[in-house]
Amino acid sequence: MTSSPLTARRAVAATALSCIALLATACSSATPAAAPSRTAAPAKTVRVTVTATPAAAASPGPTTPAPAAPAACPTRSLQAKVGVSQGTAGSTYTVLDFTNISAAACTLYGYPGVSLAGGKPVSQIGLAAAEGKTPARMLVTLAPGATGNALLRIADARNFPPSRCHLVTATYLQIYPPNQTTPIYLGFTSPACAKPVQLLTISVVQPGSGSSS
Repeated sequence: MTSSPLTARRAVAATALSCIALLATACSSATPAAAPSRTAAPAKTVRVTVTATPAAAASPGPTTPAPAAPAACPTRSLQAKVGVSQGTAGSTYTVLDFTNISAAACTLYGYPGVSLAGGKPVSQIGLAAAEGKTPARMLVTLAPGATGNALLRIADARNFPPSRCHLVTATYLQIYPPNQTTPIYLGFTSPACAKPVQLLTISVVQPGSGSSS
């Protein structure tokens, strides 16, 4: 049975409408394209140079000089005195005191020079005292009226052969304070050797008095 031309046209039109409907459905269900992303422009780096103002240097305050140590005691500022004496086998130990009789402080450092003396005029007899090994030297500061002392050892001259000693009697101690060239004479009687025999040994000056009174 042959279809009429009208029927054929209707069939074509129906098919076309179906295709259009399918296309519309496909377009409406498609995922919309993502919006293009925008890349942020890199931030500009701003460099700021800060110049530090140097702090003002602190000006040093006035310098106070250290007080100078008192000067060495001159002979005229000292009064010497024989202190405690003690005899042992073959020797006598005698303390020599040095008192500051001036109005100002002064210092004694090291060994006094000591020898036996006698005659008229008074002169040294024999050898001057040797320096003892102990104690160590120390600076002794004497305020007005203060005293320092040194220990004198005197060997008995009578223990030496007469030919070696040439025994005489001393009537003075000749004493040079440390670092001074003017002596002090103290009355002191002791056997002595006119020949060069080492009878005396002296210690350094130490603080304090060796006097019994």
